Amino acid sequence: MSILAGDPLTQVAFSIFENKGVYALLLGSGLSRSAGIPTGWEITLDLVRRVALSQGVAEQADWAVWYRTKTGTEPNYSMLLAELASSPAERRSILHSYIEPDEQDRADGRKIPTAAHHAIAGLVRDGYLKVIVTTNFDRLMENALREAGVEPTVVWSVDSLAGAEPLSHSSCYILKLHGDYKDARILNTDEELSGYPPEYDQILNRIFDEHGLLICGWSGEWDHALRAAMLRAPNRRFPTFWTLRGEPGIGAAELIGQRKAQPLAISDADTFFGSLAQRVETLGQTRKQNPLSVELIVSTVKRYLAKAEHRIQLDEIITQEGDRLLERMGASELSPQGNWTPEEFRGRVQIYQAASEPLARAAGAMGRWGDGAEFSQLADIVRALVSHANKEGSGLSIWLGLRSYPALLVFTAFGLGLVRAQRWSELHDLFFLKMPREDRTPKPLVKTLFLWDWKGFDENTWRTLEGLDRRKTPLSDHLLNVFTEWGRSFVGMQSELGLIFDRFETLGALAHLEEHSEDELKATLSVHDRKERMSVGRIGWRETARQAVEQDLLVPPIRADLLKAGFAHGSDAYLDLFALNLRRVAGWMGWQ
Repeated sequence: MSILAGDPLTQVAFSIFENKGVYALLLGSGLSRSAGIPTGWEITLDLVRRVALSQGVAEQADWAVWYRTKTGTEPNYSMLLAELASSPAERRSILHSYIEPDEQDRADGRKIPTAAHHAIAGLVRDGYLKVIVTTNFDRLMENALREAGVEPTVVWSVDSLAGAEPLSHSSCYILKLHGDYKDARILNTDEELSGYPPEYDQILNRIFDEHGLLICGWSGEWDHALRAAMLRAPNRRFPTFWTLRGEPGIGAAELIGQRKAQPLAISDADTFFGSLAQRVETLGQTRKQNPLSVELIVSTVKRYLAKAEHRIQLDEIITQEGDRLLERMGASELSPQGNWTPEEFRGRVQIYQAASEPLARAAGAMGRWGDGAEFSQLADIVRALVSHANKEGSGLSIWLGLRSYPALLVFTAFGLGLVRAQRWSELHDLFFLKMPREDRTPKPLVKTLFLWDWKGFDENTWRTLEGLDRRKTPLSDHLLNVFTEWGRSFVGMQSELGLIFDRFETLGALAHLEEHSEDELKATLSVHDRKERMSVGRIGWRETARQAVEQDLLVPPIRADLLKAGFAHGSDAYLDLFALNLRRVAGWMGWQ
């Protein structure tokens, strides 16, 4: 028996998770009707009923039959609206009662996004779904997406299609085949649905050719132009899943057979999409390193550090974790090709962090409890991570820069461990490790992976992470958040982490400044308000914390130890000049 026997939902979730952004949704009126919004045909017949009743006509069993008999034509939504209202504003007013919720509707939970809409919006926000084709003309899907922080590209007419962001550039592309309810040109009759404009056929051909499909709330019986688009699709590169309540009709059965679609029996859309979103989230959690295995690795490293005779085993476990991280960095989902979206950025950051956590936390332990013998191995691993990141030379710049994020995490963890142990000489050596660059002279680590000079440094990009949108130093703040959790295994009390982190970034700024000689620095600072550039993190805008670190580092006995370790070129005067330069840089940061 198959492991997925009787569980098609997991198959759908797995396919969507492993093929991020590949699947398109096709949503029909069933999704909106569950919110209490009628279809275009139902609105048309209700308008016929209301007009006829106002003229004294008796209630009819079938208003469509009555209309045909009365007029000799099919009920037509656009024609009825044109007769009933002379201006677009009047036409929109007629539709508002059908589409937009009043206070009672909101109290009863009608005409507002359903649980299904919200679950879909979450999948779009996280980058799993990007294309939505719908026959609905309400705005429930758009509203749910905006509540989730996603601004979709919405196409509801040939005019809007011509001016829309290209499909490949959009984080969410909604194609409203029947129009939008605020535009009186929505489609609903058989004649109107028999063919689409050539521009619609072209975009549908592309979607059905390049994407897998997940269909919900569409019977497949009407919408002849949509049926034709599906039937003519040349390729079926990815599967089609068709959710059904009961048996498929003749039209749906034909399409299911033609596309070799897999029918999925569901009770309702809310339950289906809610469960799907939960399964996809669970699959994402399984990609993360098992927390127990991470703790086991860190505990093992600590045990091996305690005894010199375990040096070989320590080297082996660190090498294995380094190889595993390098392999994970080569995953196709981390390719530097493709478009940037906030959701994709957040996803990649999480993937890199989950892959880097074991090695980074082990590096932190080695920084705190090592004896110096581990330095060369960690130096080689950081260089290897940077070299691997540099192998890709083409692609989106933010993805290229982010490739060295694991190296930054491992370096930062090791540095924090060194600060905690006050191993100042090794910390200075770490900042000045030569990092490889493709076909160029190597540069010190502090000019390669530290804050402002790291290729992945872009304040606006890092502000897209949750809670960092208003931060002056979002990358620095994010790293503190990461190591507040990871650092428990090698820093000690959580309350100490903030001070350790501030020390680390302050000394990194000092090392960054050391490219200037004492005479050069003195000459610059002799001019009022002039300063030398140096990378400064969150310490730059927190005056009280900066003063505390200056008092902590720049007074005996630590001051003497730092100079002995090589910081500030071993000069008392240089250290004082650094403190002045830091205050001026901080003043500049305060105005940014």
